[in-house]
Formats: sequence, structure tokens, C-alpha cells
Amino acid sequence: MRSTSFGQGVEALKPLRLLLVVFIACLCCLAQDAAKLPSIPEIFAPGGVTGREPETVKWSPDGTRLSYVLRDDSGDHGQLYYVDVTNGKPAVLVATEKLASLSPPENIGGKQNKDDRERERRSRYSIAGYHWASDSKHLLFDSKGQLWYYTLESGTGVQMTSGADPSGDPKFSPEGKRISYVRKHNLYVRSLSGDSRESELTFTTENDGDNILNGEVDWVYEEELGVRSNYFWSPDGKHIAYLQMNEVQVPEYPITDYIPDHPTVDHQKYPYAGDPNPEVRVGVVDANGGKTHWVNIPGLTGKQNRNDYYVPRFGWVNKDVLYVQVLNRDQNQLDIYFVDTPTGRSQLMLSEKDEAWLLVNDSFRILQSGGKFLWESWRDGHTHLYLYSFDKGNPLNSAAKLDRQLTSGNYEVTGLDGIDEANGTIFYTSNEGDDRQQNLFSVKLDGTNKQRVSHEDGAHKASFPEQGKYYADTYSALLTPPRMQLCSFSGTCSVFWTSRPVTSDQVVRPQFVDFTADDGTILHGELLMPPTASPDQKVPVLMNPYGGPESQEVHDHWGGASFFFDQILAHDGIAVLRVDNRGMGYRGKKFATALRHEFGRVELNDQLTALDQALNRFLQLDGNRLGWWGWSYGGFMTSYALTHSKRFKAGVAVAPVTDWHNYDSIYTERYMGLPKDNPDGYRSGSVQLAAPNLSGHLLVVHGTSDDNVHMQNTMQLAQAFINSGKQFELLVFPRKTHGIAGPVPRTVLFERIRAVFDSDLLGWSAEKIAASNPPFSPSGSEGGGR
Repeated sequence: MRSTSFGQGVEALKPLRLLLVVFIACLCCLAQDAAKLPSIPEIFAPGGVTGREPETVKWSPDGTRLSYVLRDDSGDHGQLYYVDVTNGKPAVLVATEKLASLSPPENIGGKQNKDDRERERRSRYSIAGYHWASDSKHLLFDSKGQLWYYTLESGTGVQMTSGADPSGDPKFSPEGKRISYVRKHNLYVRSLSGDSRESELTFTTENDGDNILNGEVDWVYEEELGVRSNYFWSPDGKHIAYLQMNEVQVPEYPITDYIPDHPTVDHQKYPYAGDPNPEVRVGVVDANGGKTHWVNIPGLTGKQNRNDYYVPRFGWVNKDVLYVQVLNRDQNQLDIYFVDTPTGRSQLMLSEKDEAWLLVNDSFRILQSGGKFLWESWRDGHTHLYLYSFDKGNPLNSAAKLDRQLTSGNYEVTGLDGIDEANGTIFYTSNEGDDRQQNLFSVKLDGTNKQRVSHEDGAHKASFPEQGKYYADTYSALLTPPRMQLCSFSGTCSVFWTSRPVTSDQVVRPQFVDFTADDGTILHGELLMPPTASPDQKVPVLMNPYGGPESQEVHDHWGGASFFFDQILAHDGIAVLRVDNRGMGYRGKKFATALRHEFGRVELNDQLTALDQALNRFLQLDGNRLGWWGWSYGGFMTSYALTHSKRFKAGVAVAPVTDWHNYDSIYTERYMGLPKDNPDGYRSGSVQLAAPNLSGHLLVVHGTSDDNVHMQNTMQLAQAFINSGKQFELLVFPRKTHGIAGPVPRTVLFERIRAVFDSDLLGWSAEKIAASNPPFSPSGSEGGGR
């Protein structure tokens, strides 16, 4: 589960035909006149207020070119650009006409329920549409599951796959002469020259159906462990290691499409908390074909144990040796094994344990010089980087040894970004100095000379090549929309792309405010006050936390569509308060684990404590007119708050979990444990069991095709309210997934959210609410129900 970003995953319909002059006028005097704010349809129009950001940002393997796809607002037209590090200027690499066939936008195509879910999946998980070859002269494009081999010098493409079944997760072999891909749950390899017939490396039978996945990633690994690929070439190109997932015991959830004359049902493999997980094992197969040799690792050998462990990461140490990470089901022990593939012998190199839980990350890096690797751990109470060494000549000789801790202090390392081995330097992102910021730092591998590399306060996201002396930095701040810049390792940067500007005098600046929890912990908050309220005027307060683990909502970065929606509410006369409670992320282990084994109680207590302190500090705030809204975990928090407190007049819960038995195994068990081991925790966190205590006006919103938080949560809560004689509202979006994406659905949703609070907190009439929204005629709308 992840917090929902309003500005991402929007499925583009045809763009609204807004007059450019009117649009510019709307952005001139936002702070002075609420009518001149971007409207809700404008916020969620294709491209939004500040334009589309570059997609699929990648470095060429030689580190000389940074490439990215940039599309127009509609998303229908785009070009593949590159920035040459020698001059820092963008230029076209593949023009619009060719890109339209080689890598079409995901918002074009079929209208079927499963197609909609696949498009949102590719957007949500940033599935790449193109890949560089190792020679930096060729590209591999994924055109809706058909693969094209493209030569940059000649500008020509050759289609490598065809047929009804799509090919996914394509890769070049290390030498760049072959490609591999997954199709119908199996691995294939095809040469790029000479004999171009494909070779099938793994085989499933008709009886296996969709239960055996060879090298393919299932839903729960992709969502909760951040797995993007389940197969990898050996460095010499002779073998492929892959993860096999057996889902025969994993329960299925039916996702119904109600729009056709005869509804259809798609069955999703989805393990709830306590359900059987996929059985997993790692295999190695010759890239030319042959028998798979299964890796012998304790815990993964006996079939009866293979669904009680996860393999979140694996890959190659050298051409013969694999590394395999094994995480137990309780997620409090993570072991790294090295495996000698010719002999099958394995060696435990590192075992990380924690009394609460461990988070999987991508900071395990083996240095190219060999004999050392980087590791990330929160063993000292904060997430930091460590350097380990092992026997380079005989990697399985003994367990790895800790050389040194590279970072330390009261801050979090949030990502290992790049390694400059020639100069013995690593680059990482952390919130050192301010929990609400993300800055780029560097430190030597000997632990000395730590420096902050990024200069501007705010949020930096860096992308480093495997080799070279430059990196890409995406920067934003609270009032600064994103921009991208090319930077040298010394930190000197040149901007090559910027969002459409929003100047600070157009909006009301939210203020950062700190509060104190019952145990003395500082809680960061953000308060947006109505700009037109007089000093003696009382204003209602709308709470809008996310509240869930490993997340952060109060931070110094650009908020996108949610930023403008908050501005609309503030100009209506509502104060918006957002607080990061204990149990959320980026504040250390003690802060994060405060909600262990009990969702809801600590989070709500912190929110109410912060609210009371805000009411005492800001006398304009009206404690008798309170609202709450949230999405996903925030939707759970909304429904939990209105069933565990009598203080709120209104709430909107979008895509909420209403009983944690209904959410997936990996996420839920990480924080709550297994249901059989923590029945009281699951009971206390159930909104359904608290339905008789509902207080205030609650609107519950859900998409019928939500494959993350299933519609079952809302239907069961509705039944609980009905059984309790409680009135509530329900808004359903057919065919929509967890993000309820698309300009029209988002406009309908956010106009309804605004109406709930304008009515219940401000007392606006239906006529005034209707007049506050501009006329909205969806472009290309066919009307009707199909």
C-alpha cells in the first residue's frame, strides 16, 4: 500500500479544450481572488496546471546521454529526448512519428476492464517503455507487449515479437546480441542477428494454468516488496537466474466488470493476511536452453516451507555466484546467501534481525572492484549505510565482515543513488538537517569527507549512470513545481526541463507547524489558513492525514494536484491541517514502530493531540466544525476517526481498508503480525466492528476494479452500517482501480469531496456549491453507461 498521489497515474481522455488566454488569466491572481484559482477540472485536466513531467528517465550505459520521454498535455504525442553531458542541452533522439509506434502512450488503446488495470499498473510502477543496449547505440522498445529493436544511427526499427500474447520485462543480454522477455509466464531468449528464432527457456503445462510464474512478478511482490523483475542475466551472458512462483494455493479475488450487457469477472491471485503465499524457489538455466538447476538454500529447499519465506532480491555476484536475499514471513529476519551455481553450495553471508520488522530496499550493491558490498540497516535506530567485505577470490569462503558504518546520526538515509569507485565515493539521499527535506550527500568509502552535494533546500531525487561524472537531479519544493537538471559530481547543475511556473504570489503559502505527542515526540504538521478570513472570524478545520507506515505527507516538496485542491478549500473558507503521526516514516525506528500490532489507536491519538494544540494556538480555528478525509490508509484513518471519535461533522473515505483481514499478507503482517498471533490487534483495528459508533456524515468512495484495496472492504462496511441502522453515503466508480484515475472521474470525485465539506462545515446551500464550480462538459464523453 502506498499513499495516493493525485497528480500521477491519470488516464488521459481527450484534453479539455481550454482557451489559453483564459488559462493564463486563471493563474495571475490566485491569492487575491478565489474565482481565479485553477478549477477542479483544470487541476485534473491532462497535463494538469504545471504540465507533464518527463517519463522513463534513463542513462545510456556509457554515461554520456540522459534520455527521457516528454509528451504533450494530452499524452497522445511525445518524443524521446536526450541530454548530452558535454553541453547539457536537450535534443530529439526519437521523433514523434516513430515513437508513436515504438512506444505508444498507455492511455491509448482498449477500454476493457483488465486493460484499464494494466495501464494503471504500468504507470503506478513506472514500467519502462524502452531500454538501452550495452553499446549505447541501440534501444529496445516495448510497444504494448510487442518488442522493437531500434538502431539509433539509421533510425530504423525491427519488430522482434508478434502475436496476441504480449511480451513483458524485456532485457538485452550483457553483450547486447540477444534479448530476453517473459510471455505467458515463461522466459524466452531471441538473437538479434542471424537465427532470430526465439528459444523458450522455461515451460509450464496446460495443467499449471496461470499458477506457475517463471521469471514473472506477481501482484503482491510488485506492490509490497518493490520487485520489478524476477530474472537476471549472468555477467558473461551464459545463464539466467530466475524466481519461480507457484500460486496454486493463493486464493483468488473476483474483480467484476459491470459495464457490459453481460458482466465479466477477472480472477486476481491475492493472499490476504494469514493466507498461503506463493511458493518460491530460485533456478538457473542455460541461456541457450536446457534443464533448470534449483538453488539449494535453507528454508527454500523443502516445498512445505517455501510459502513462509520471501525472496525479495537476488542477482549475480560474478559469473558463477548468485546472491539471494531470504526474508522470513514475520519479516524480522533477512538473510543474504551467496550460492555457487556450478556446485550448488551456499554460504550465509549476513543475517539482519529486528524485534519489530525489516524493510526491503535496493541499497545492496556489490562494488565492481569486487570483495565488498554496501548494505542498508536501521539497527542503530535510524536507517544508515554500512560497508562489508568478503573473500573476492572465494566468495563462499566465510561470512561477510563489517568494515565500517558509513553514515550515522539522527536522520534517515532514504536511498543509495550512485557510486564513484574511481574516487572511492558514494552518493546517497537523506533528510539530515530537516526531516521534511530530501538532499543529496556524498561520503568516502573509508567513512570520511561527508558532504552535502545538493544546494537548494527542498526535495532532490538523483539518477546516476553506471559510469560517468554526471547525474540527473529532479528538484521541487513546497512552492516550486518540479524541474530537472544535469549536474556534475561536484554539484554544479544546468536546468534542461522545467514545469510551467507557479509564482509564490499566486497562492497561499502553507506554514509548517510542530506539535508534541503524549510521549514528547515532535510531530510535524502543515497548516493552510483561509486567506480571506478576518482575525476574529472562526474557520472550520479539515484534517487530511495519510497516517500509514513508511509514508510522509508533511514535507518540503511540490504537492501537485493536492496542493491546488487544498488552495480551493482554503479560499472557500476551510483551514486544512495535515499532521504526520507516529507510525509514519522517515523519522527513525522508534517513531515508525509506534503502531506495531495495532493500526488506528496511536495514529488517531496523535492527530487529535495535534488538533487540540492547533486549536489552542490558532484561535481562528473552530473546534466545533471539524472534518476529515483521506485515501487508502488515509481512507481507513477517516472511517476509523468517525467511528472512534464524536468530534467530526463530516468525513470522506476513499478506497479504505475497513478490516485488516481484507488486505494483503506482506504489508499487513509486516506491521500487524499474523491474524492468529494478534487477534486483538486485528479486532481493534476493524472499522466494521466499530460501525455502530459512527458519528457524523460519512461518504465512502471506491472503484469497483480496485485490485489493491478491494471493493469488498467498502461493501462489508456498508453492510455493517446498515445492520447498525447508520446513515452514510456511497459513491462508486465502475471499472476504476485504486487511483480512480482519469480527468473526468477525478473531477467528479473532487467536486463531490469539496461539496461535502462546503455543505457540512461552511453551511453552503446546494445552489451556492453548484455556482462555485464552473460548467464542466467532458470532452469526448459519449454519455450513457457504456
